[in-house]
Amino acid sequence: MNASTQPHDLPPITSTRRGFIKWLLGTSVVATVAGVFVPVIGYLWPPARKGRGYSGPTMVAALADIPVGTGTVVPVDDKPVIIVNTAAGGVKAFSAICTHLGCVVDWNKGKNVIQSPCHDGRFNPVTGDVVSGPPPRALPAYELSVKDGKIYVGKPLGQIYGA
Repeated sequence: MNASTQPHDLPPITSTRRGFIKWLLGTSVVATVAGVFVPVIGYLWPPARKGRGYSGPTMVAALADIPVGTGTVVPVDDKPVIIVNTAAGGVKAFSAICTHLGCVVDWNKGKNVIQSPCHDGRFNPVTGDVVSGPPPRALPAYELSVKDGKIYVGKPLGQIYGA
């Protein structure tokens, strides 16, 4: 207000039903557009994730938990790792990510091999080499040590699929 305008000189504020409906409709259109575009923008520009990276050897299991002739998948630094215990090679650790399409492999007890469920790729549990199927290369090994009956897994010794 300036000095020449008095409060009684201002036009009265009137609200109509029609004005309220227009405001309500405009607000709902803006909310709907935001509700559609915010997730799309979040998908196209995801927030940067800071990986934990290598945090030193990780204790994954007791040696008694993985008897000879078995294998199990465990997480190590947010990556799946398969631990196998064979009569021929002892305890070994490999990346559990198939080198064909990135499926998580598992232990096939009947055939004593590491097997990918996606396209039946099979890997040697002693070396990680491809036995059959479409995987183009062997599973990368991980550093592994056994201390006081506990299995510790360290860094990968090769390139992990997708990394």
